Amino acid sequence: MPASAPPYDDDLELLRASAVAAGIIASGFFRKDVKSWTKDNASPVSEADIVVDRFLASSLLNARPTYGWLSEETVDNPSRLDCDRVFVVDPIDGTRAFLRGEDCWTVSLAVVEHGVPVAGVVYAPVRDELYEAYLGGGARLNGKPLQRIRRAGAAPLIPAPGAVHQEMQAAGLHYTRGPSYPSLAYRLVQVATGKLDAAVARRGSQDWDIAGAAVILRESGLDFADVCSGFPQFNRRDVRHGALAALGDMSLKPLVHSALIKVYGCPAETEQATETPYP
Repeated sequence: MPASAPPYDDDLELLRASAVAAGIIASGFFRKDVKSWTKDNASPVSEADIVVDRFLASSLLNARPTYGWLSEETVDNPSRLDCDRVFVVDPIDGTRAFLRGEDCWTVSLAVVEHGVPVAGVVYAPVRDELYEAYLGGGARLNGKPLQRIRRAGAAPLIPAPGAVHQEMQAAGLHYTRGPSYPSLAYRLVQVATGKLDAAVARRGSQDWDIAGAAVILRESGLDFADVCSGFPQFNRRDVRHGALAALGDMSLKPLVHSALIKVYGCPAETEQATETPYP
């Protein structure tokens, strides 16, 4: 790490303050008549996404002008690949939920250093839940240590796409399905709270969907992996990921990973060879 780089807790403080301000801005559009349209990949975007994205770019990059920038709502600039640290931003994760007036959308922010998330925030403004962590500093919820509350005696609670659900059932995994929160970042951190026992994602999630949650899960001591290649690597040229699983109970790993691999497959070995494990 360059001698001039701020410590990770300073980066987390910046992310936290920016996420809260972004949440206030987004809430001003929530359950209002908001303009929205569909992007080329068929996902929705609203004027709120754009306004929040512009605010975050100003807030974060003015504070850290040497950092790179990767956001769902900003045209990608490959210069980020040359930066030691990069902001990875989803101004509103769960835009569909936001537009439907549901309360589980989030602002998801991270700092990635050399491919590894080192600070992250997932903020659900309407639910007044702020999840945060930095590398080596533990995970917190609303300022208190984030502790997983186990659901003693209950069947594992796992939201999953239909095809994955069918594979896990066929393999004999006894579990309860759902709920599937529209914000992937929020869904992942619910494994850290214990409200979910596992959370999965189909192939195609992108850095901004998962970077903030990734460091929170790691600092909670939980397994989060691309089922084919291990812990996801970030700030690559291609920011898409394979099928993913976050697990609160490692006994679920064989059947959950196997089901995801059967449904979505794995890339060629030559592609996997470029991956490196999480330190």
